[in-house]
Amino acid sequence: MSLRFVTNVVLMLAGGLIVVCSQAFSAGLAGWIAFGIGLGILAMVGAAQLDRSRGWAQEGLDGLAGGLAIWTVIAAVVFSGSPLTWLVFAEGLGFVGLALVGIVAHELSTERVVHSLAPALDSERYGHAA
Repeated sequence: MSLRFVTNVVLMLAGGLIVVCSQAFSAGLAGWIAFGIGLGILAMVGAAQLDRSRGWAQEGLDGLAGGLAIWTVIAAVVFSGSPLTWLVFAEGLGFVGLALVGIVAHELSTERVVHSLAPALDSERYGHAA
């Protein structure tokens, strides 16, 4: 399992948790939960940059996720009440969306590799059988 896939799944789960917390808890508590998760996402994205095989698309998505995490931390401290509830909700959806794009990009690149290898493997298999 690749690190790209794992970080995108963690990002999706974290974003989903933020969405649920924004609707289940008070604005203040949801804001602090988003604050903590935002810091965790920022740390995860920063640590993931040590992997040089992530590719330019994933690095761009990591940059967007890092920017959204920074905004989540700032918004959790600056806003309160109903605006904070809806900002936390939107930020959680943003994390889920970025994770989905990352997972789709990962799967497309994996599928491309499998399809490029398939003709070579089929010709070897059927070439020896004939």
